[in-house]
Amino acid sequence: MEVGVALPQMVKDFDRDKFVNWCEGIDAGPFSSVSAGERITFHNLEGITACAAAAALTERVKVFANLIVMPWHTVPLITKQLIAIDVISNGRLEIGVGIGGRKQDYEALGVNFGHLHQRLDDSVIEMLHLWKGGAAGDGGVLGPPPPQAQPLVLAGAMGPKALARAAKWADGVSGFTITANAEEAEQLFLATSKAWANEGKTKPPRQVTGFFCALGPDAENRLRNFTYEYLEVFGPLFARSVAEEISAFTPERIGDALEAIAAAGGDECILVPGSADPKCLEELSALVADRGF
Repeated sequence: MEVGVALPQMVKDFDRDKFVNWCEGIDAGPFSSVSAGERITFHNLEGITACAAAAALTERVKVFANLIVMPWHTVPLITKQLIAIDVISNGRLEIGVGIGGRKQDYEALGVNFGHLHQRLDDSVIEMLHLWKGGAAGDGGVLGPPPPQAQPLVLAGAMGPKALARAAKWADGVSGFTITANAEEAEQLFLATSKAWANEGKTKPPRQVTGFFCALGPDAENRLRNFTYEYLEVFGPLFARSVAEEISAFTPERIGDALEAIAAAGGDECILVPGSADPKCLEELSALVADRGF
């Protein structure tokens, strides 16, 4: 199983120096990908911009846009942005897509919150059409030509209905288990394989998941505080209960979770740090190397 690392873009005070150091450290480490995602009404760096910067600052790892909330975007513009990242990275882009779970972000953008699954389906189909050189609304073609003829697209889907829809256009799934629960990951992997089989696909889906974690100074408190802040939008009681449950703040627990997810059939696991401290990345690198991933 491969192990990727998300930039700690959702952590407060993730400044330029830290951004550069994390990108360079991830690229030099035993990792498969660097990633960033989207959120609006929060203190994070914007995800598309972060992916573009990471593409320029790395040479080896995949650049995983995880996730793009497709209903937020006009499809030609987001396609053009993603093509630019593919060019800057020399063909290292992978794309995760979904609908997002926060109505507040839709409201902040002035975007309608209805019919999200159908809009996701339609937008991905249009994106791939444009990516392959299909005509846009005015008959023109988006450019420049991307290095990849077609990017890998993973669906941020969970339930059976969403997975059945995703099986029509996705190459796999990008899931998440906040508390590093390998059983949750395995359930998603099995459901994804079933959806792919029902769709008649012969190529197995790429199975990706991830979890919150932290190492380095004050790792436990940093991870619990980060988890609470990230989830507070869903209510303080829920956020507090998950923050109290989370435990991926020691090398042993993170390593054991990675091994369990690999045994459950994971192709890649994304570590999502709740700390931007350089020691966190240093210790994650040592852990992943020691465990042989």
